[in-house]
Amino acid sequence: MRKVLSYILLLTICSAFVASKEYPIDGYGHTGIKRLLRLERIQSGEIKNATALPPGAMKTYDEIKLNLITRTDSAGALMQIDPNFQKEISGLFRGLDKSYSLTVLDISDVNNIRYAERNESAGYQPGSVGKLAVLTGLFTQLAKIYPDSWESRTELLRNRSVKAGVWGLTDEHTVPIFNIENNTLVKRQVIASDVFTLYEWTDHMLSVSNNGAASIVWREVLLMAAFGKDYPSLTEEQALEYFKTTPKKELTDLANDVVNLPLRELGITPEEWRLGSFFTRGANTYVGDKGGSIGTPSGLMKFLIHLEQGKVVDTDSSLEMKRLMYMTDRRIRYAQAPALKDAAVYFKSGSLYQCDRSKGETCGKYMGNVTNYMNSVIIVEHPDNCTYMVVLMTNVLRKNSASDHMYLASRIDNLIRK
Repeated sequence: MRKVLSYILLLTICSAFVASKEYPIDGYGHTGIKRLLRLERIQSGEIKNATALPPGAMKTYDEIKLNLITRTDSAGALMQIDPNFQKEISGLFRGLDKSYSLTVLDISDVNNIRYAERNESAGYQPGSVGKLAVLTGLFTQLAKIYPDSWESRTELLRNRSVKAGVWGLTDEHTVPIFNIENNTLVKRQVIASDVFTLYEWTDHMLSVSNNGAASIVWREVLLMAAFGKDYPSLTEEQALEYFKTTPKKELTDLANDVVNLPLRELGITPEEWRLGSFFTRGANTYVGDKGGSIGTPSGLMKFLIHLEQGKVVDTDSSLEMKRLMYMTDRRIRYAQAPALKDAAVYFKSGSLYQCDRSKGETCGKYMGNVTNYMNSVIIVEHPDNCTYMVVLMTNVLRKNSASDHMYLASRIDNLIRK
């Protein structure tokens, strides 16, 4: 029988779960993200909605803070194993697949941080978690265009609108489109003629993990690097001419640099985390793949530490990136654990599976029999100030690991809070 392999990049969630939504619900005035205005109107009662927001999703824009500002240590210095904590964490994995890899950092008391790990240097296909590298690239380029003005950076995000084009194609996952005049919400796939602001495309990239939105944001990061201070006035026609006339290798090299070099500046090595390809086939019209994609629990934990320290670009950028990761609607996978319902969670999940059906084995969505990656990156903040960060990466074949991630989330939470 001819071998049939199906490769599917999973950047949202399976149909058994509801897509996550991010950014504080009072953020419309700051960002112009229309989805947030709908949440405000639901909260005020103007729009009737049967789905209540989880208690942990109610933080306001000003309530989100960075937790490690006072700790100037290197990430490596903070990632020193606490023997007792390590013993307890290791006990949670008895009987589980050997592929389970994790880093966990308890920062409830910033002067007495506890760290534990398991297979921390194992490399996995990061899937949607790679979109955090695109987010980092975006804020890196904004700082280069407007090095002395945070207000100008957010104004550009809020006011510059760009069209999807072929870069947004194709992705089966939908984006929410809210009509602020009649309070109607439509969810559909991105089409080439769609136009959203940079803030909204970024929100689509993170809140519903839309592949097309991720490629579009990455495209704009590339253009920012290419045109520098001329980017804010760049027209669609000029951008298209640039892509048509610039050699593909040159575009590929620049695209790779804008999302990976900021990670190197944080001390994250290519073996710990790198992004090598866009998230949609349409993007490959102009840009090729380079170097492959990989993520490790140690590399992603370094990123979270730098984020909480305010070192990802600068303090303002780190805080805004954290707001964009804040979940304000129904939760999935690790973040769906009942133990976390009252906690604020800042979360990104990603998956990729590969099937070989010639073997006659059970294989399906999120249940690959060749590879079956599932990754969770999360910051948890409980109301009682219990705060910690987890990176969990797995490759358990022929099994949907979403429930295991959720189960482990509760056990880790109970262990830290005991």
